[in-house]
Amino acid sequence: MKRPARPRDPNQLAKLILDITTGERQNDSPRPGQDAPAMESRRKGGLKGGKARARKLSARQRRNIAKKAARARWAKT
Repeated sequence: MKRPARPRDPNQLAKLILDITTGERQNDSPRPGQDAPAMESRRKGGLKGGKARARKLSARQRRNIAKKAARARWAKT
């Protein structure tokens, strides 16, 4: 779900927040937990994804991926 555009200017943003709190304007932003079942299923998939992928890969593939990750980490410094 795409969030509504907010003003980039700090003064305009402050005015918008003031209008929302005083009730002069409706808050268009999505409420947290609005789509809880979908969010929950995505989280479950994310939690088991890495372990399932590791079981599927061979030892050589896992080793190559780990070496590539280590090279990327050390290249940053």
